[in-house]
Amino acid sequence: MQTARTAWRRLEPVHGMIYFAPEGRRRYADLGLSGRAGYFASRSAAFGRASAELVISTFYNFNPGLVRKAVDGVWDAVTPQQVLDARHAAACEALRRAGIHELPAFDEVLALTCRAADAACEHAQGRPLFAAHAALPWPEEPVLQLWHAQTLLREFRGDGHVACLLSEGVGGLEALVLHAATGEVPVDFLKVSRAWPEEEWANTEERLRTRGLLDGDSLSPEGVRLRQHIEDRTDRLALPAYAALGDADCERLAELASPFGRAVVEAGLLNG
Repeated sequence: MQTARTAWRRLEPVHGMIYFAPEGRRRYADLGLSGRAGYFASRSAAFGRASAELVISTFYNFNPGLVRKAVDGVWDAVTPQQVLDARHAAACEALRRAGIHELPAFDEVLALTCRAADAACEHAQGRPLFAAHAALPWPEEPVLQLWHAQTLLREFRGDGHVACLLSEGVGGLEALVLHAATGEVPVDFLKVSRAWPEEEWANTEERLRTRGLLDGDSLSPEGVRLRQHIEDRTDRLALPAYAALGDADCERLAELASPFGRAVVEAGLLNG
């Protein structure tokens, strides 16, 4: 389970950069999508003309008011296919700028990642955001194939993570506050990017203290246990994809993935 998690984390920047790379913002702006509209439209376009309520449900931890404002009128201005095309073009352009297609292990990493993504497609039940992306045609360009495969693995894991949060009674804002309390991500970034009002954030902190999950601004011992439990369950739910590789190939993917994530970081694709 730990090897599968390592393989996913090391290669995750190959997918995650699409939310920060200037290529994405430029392509969405060319379609007339400004601000948060580009993010919400591009990630939800696999659903078709996704409503704000569908985005709120599947993205889970964003302030619903932010989503409604960003999504309002989007599909009157552009089609989902236009947005998907822009997203793919941006991903290909950015990853080529990072030079991942020139890395010596590219073909092997592509083959292993596609095998894992294909295996995930046999377990789409209960994973709506993953299933929507899994229904899209596979790109022909190898760089985009790798990006698409990692996108599938990210959404596969993400849907499982949401299921774990729901089963533990942790709402979207509660999940953000608990994440902030770990110190792994700056609290200001989470507040700005998810746009929850300060009063609601403060009220949620107090509610989590009452539940015994926070000690001041940090996780309590019980909060640490809950977070670890959720992460462990998320790892287990993500295993069907990586189990298809077997132990040796999963370890091989984890071994080969680091230069790919590093290339994305060094190219500045995660700088926003």
